[in-house]
Amino acid sequence: MIRKAIIPAAGYGTRTLPITKVLPKEMLPICGRPAIDFLVEEAIKSGIEQILVVVSRSKNMILDYYDRSVELETYLEEKDKKHLLKEISLPDVHFQYVRQQYPRGLGDAVLLGKHFVGKEPFAVLLPDEIILSEKNEPLKQLIDLFSVYKRNVIGVKKISASELKNYGVIQPETLKDNQYIIKDIVEKPQESPPSDLAVIGRYIFDSEIFRYLENVKPGAAGEIQLTDAIKAMANDYPSYGLEIDGMCFDIAKSSEYVALINHICGPREDKDL
Repeated sequence: MIRKAIIPAAGYGTRTLPITKVLPKEMLPICGRPAIDFLVEEAIKSGIEQILVVVSRSKNMILDYYDRSVELETYLEEKDKKHLLKEISLPDVHFQYVRQQYPRGLGDAVLLGKHFVGKEPFAVLLPDEIILSEKNEPLKQLIDLFSVYKRNVIGVKKISASELKNYGVIQPETLKDNQYIIKDIVEKPQESPPSDLAVIGRYIFDSEIFRYLENVKPGAAGEIQLTDAIKAMANDYPSYGLEIDGMCFDIAKSSEYVALINHICGPREDKDL
């Protein structure tokens, strides 16, 4: 059973500037809800009981959103708007927070969850990707596969060749159907990608991943890449890729952000973002 999840939310959101100068990308509105709330809901429906959100100093809005607002609750009660209280009720999950003091990469953000995770397997969900599925929750699909193999499971999807340079890309060995053994993984290949299967921001890790993260050397930008730890661990233990059943939206891309809103709300001008 996977009980714990990490949501790295400390980045600057440079792909969505200028709005992310003042608004965390995790709080971008989607039909009246912040983007991160879709991940939290996915995690809860997948059986997650505890969530660690990795934030930076500029992300206090996330903490405020998942905290009670006694003043607002009182106002709604006094103004006979009690029916709106359900709109601000808190999700049934335990939140913890840790600050990433300097943007040292996704690997560093995940490593900050070492003490939170302990020796348990855990999930990682990246806020850039909102995934909608009519079947099992995307994260639950990975959890189900982890329950079979008891090793790292990475969510992947097939994307066009022109986009592969923006993703981590796996070298797969087909296991069956939409399941793969990860033979190698390359971060943002600028040429000759190993396949058309890109990593899409959903992971289930054995806690052993922390040992590999601690040994990853920072890259040219001083960042610790999660991909490097996955690659090193895959050399020692079997790791698996799962092509997730669902529609993926990268909300840092304007076209996909609008498409997501239209998909959920419908393309009406009077709908709130």
